[in-house]
Amino acid sequence: MKIQESGEMYLETILVLSREKANVRAIDIALHKGYSKPSVSRAMKLLKDANYIEINEEGHIKLTPEGRKIAETIYERHVTLTNYFVQLGVPKEIASEDACKIEHVISETTFESLKKQMTNE
Repeated sequence: MKIQESGEMYLETILVLSREKANVRAIDIALHKGYSKPSVSRAMKLLKDANYIEINEEGHIKLTPEGRKIAETIYERHVTLTNYFVQLGVPKEIASEDACKIEHVISETTFESLKKQMTNE
């Protein structure tokens, strides 16, 4: 199943938050992203049904291996693209915003070529 951009963004957010705190809950995601709790709850149900996350009885959210793979891929793209744009002279905040838009649509071929160019500089 192909995951939508919004799902990728949620998985990436769960990954980032899980690196900051032991237990991630829907309210943490809502506060981090500025989304409503009902919107986050609906998204978590969809991600759980697709087997990208697990939610225990306390409401703690954990990435499944499949969800973690997607989240790490998107996060790597975000960090790499942000760094690339900053190297080009783009202010960090704008670079991060642009990376967030591009990370979901850039092809694997183009991304790998960009990474290769960055390491050869």
